[in-house]
Amino acid sequence: MSDLIRDAPIGQVIRYLTKNKLLKYPEELEDWRCPHSYGENAASAEKMAAMQMDEATREHVAVPLEPPIKEETEPKPEIESPMMEEIADFSSSDGEDLEIAAMEKITTQREDDQPHLEHIKTARSTIGVERVGTRSALTQSKTRSELEEAFRLSTLEGGPSRPVIPATLDDGTILVDWYTTDDPANPQNWSLKKKLFVTFQICMYTMAVYMGSSIYTPSIPGVMVRFGVNAQLASMGLSMYVLAYGLGPMLFSPLSELPAIGRNPPYMITFAIFVILLVPTALVDNFPGLIVLRFLAGFFGSPCLATGGASLQDMFSLIKLPYVLSLWALAATCGPALGPIISGFSVTAKNWRWSLWELLWLAGPIWILLFLCLPETSPSNILLRRANRLRKRTSDTKLKSQSEIDQANLKVWDLIKENLWRPNQMMILDPAITVQRADFEIVYAIFYSFFESFPLVYGEMYHFNLGELGLTFLSITVGVTIAIAAYWTYIYYIMEPEIRAHGLGAPERRLIPALVSSIFCPVGLFIFGWSSNPDVHWFGSVVGVSIFTIGIFIVLQCIFVYLPLTYPQYAASLFAGNDFTRSTLACGAIHFSSPLYHNLGIGRGCSLLAGLTVGCVFGVYGLFFYGERLRARSRFAAK
Repeated sequence: MSDLIRDAPIGQVIRYLTKNKLLKYPEELEDWRCPHSYGENAASAEKMAAMQMDEATREHVAVPLEPPIKEETEPKPEIESPMMEEIADFSSSDGEDLEIAAMEKITTQREDDQPHLEHIKTARSTIGVERVGTRSALTQSKTRSELEEAFRLSTLEGGPSRPVIPATLDDGTILVDWYTTDDPANPQNWSLKKKLFVTFQICMYTMAVYMGSSIYTPSIPGVMVRFGVNAQLASMGLSMYVLAYGLGPMLFSPLSELPAIGRNPPYMITFAIFVILLVPTALVDNFPGLIVLRFLAGFFGSPCLATGGASLQDMFSLIKLPYVLSLWALAATCGPALGPIISGFSVTAKNWRWSLWELLWLAGPIWILLFLCLPETSPSNILLRRANRLRKRTSDTKLKSQSEIDQANLKVWDLIKENLWRPNQMMILDPAITVQRADFEIVYAIFYSFFESFPLVYGEMYHFNLGELGLTFLSITVGVTIAIAAYWTYIYYIMEPEIRAHGLGAPERRLIPALVSSIFCPVGLFIFGWSSNPDVHWFGSVVGVSIFTIGIFIVLQCIFVYLPLTYPQYAASLFAGNDFTRSTLACGAIHFSSPLYHNLGIGRGCSLLAGLTVGCVFGVYGLFFYGERLRARSRFAAK
């Protein structure tokens, strides 16, 4: 528990205020002994560790044992990319560890004789001895064989704890690493209980921000009366919030990738601003101010919507990641569904401002929980801070983390440009990306059109009050619950055993559930549209919404898995680009759906949208049957 508090934001604040006298790390304790690998005899320690490996331990080794590290003194014009960067070991969510005790050859290069960080470039071991997060495994995989190796490692069972021997560069720099294969500082080695607690916090954070969009919906009639605006203008309180939380990740996601910053500072600072903004939003007494504050709230609440998945990737192995990603998606989907339920009755009983106060009452305690209990999960940041402590303890300036060296040539602006330009470039040049993004954006826009169609159907046709109307959004929650149960069943009984037995296989195999579930999207829309009639019981249309939700949830989960496997190097920028474009289209859907349903009617309007989702069905089937050809011709896909 003390480690959790120490690594949480409150612990870091206490350490800063006391000048690191309280909540000390092991390296700061007086009785702590520095591992021999980080002392002057690091090279001899490596040899001793290799010599002491007995035959019983060798059975756990994933690669053959090689001779001790030999430095190559001749500089090379170009460094070859290793098969896997920073990957040795992945632990599954039930605590399984993979032990890799082999010594690999390290090829190094430097541009001059000065040991400055910006002049150090390394080609790390083919399969290193340190464990890193799933995110690193994906981004550093450039070929299909590297992805296969990453998944193979994530399925192996581990052996006993072994010391990790750090790599030494040709200029004497020692790369600070995990001390042992089960180092508790490594998020991959945390207990299942701790991982689930952190996952719970990320999901609550995500749900609160997403709930902030739809919780405003019951307030729209009150906003129209108070400020004398029409429905289109009043809906801007919803649409501007949705647009803003698509813009935010373009800036905040790159910041969280900087090793010196990590995940927690962007989370805590922006979420604190989000909570503070909710106070003037609930009190503002002019319409332009309300819209501006809603936009700013969406913008500053957005980091977890993109980076939350990265935090989960830091902790869970590749083979277990789909389970927790679907939990995160559950929170993201249920947030908008629960918003109208929470605010519907209070707005009816009090006034339109109550929906905004309720969001504050939810988000405030969540921020306090994160401040007290959310540990840093970025392996790059954890190792960088460990390197700082080791340098201070040993007075050895040659101790550096790999992330520290990488960061010397890393610029935030370059990361932002990557997030802005790369997704659009890939969409133009890669047909598979175009199909995926179209599917993603269309179903997301239709999902947000429900916030305009539900008042027309259940308010005007069935004469529900605001509280009862909000309860109809439970149909979305029911659909997501059924979908996640079906998806987990598929993963556990089919996908995971298949990977363990036969390897990763073609990425298109991850689309198999989408072949069935994609058909649910147009079917659900047709049922919702044509059963929305005063002569038909309201339950029929609710069933249609649940069927549609089952379809979109499973399709999106399949895309979440397919994208990183097909474009592992560009997955982060692709997801950031998806966040922006889907939010932009959803913003537009909020405004075009009301005229659509008023002019065409609910039945024909839903039929038009269902026709678009039929195109999505063909897109999914096209990817499944022709994806291999598209990947072969793509300049971005892993070959």
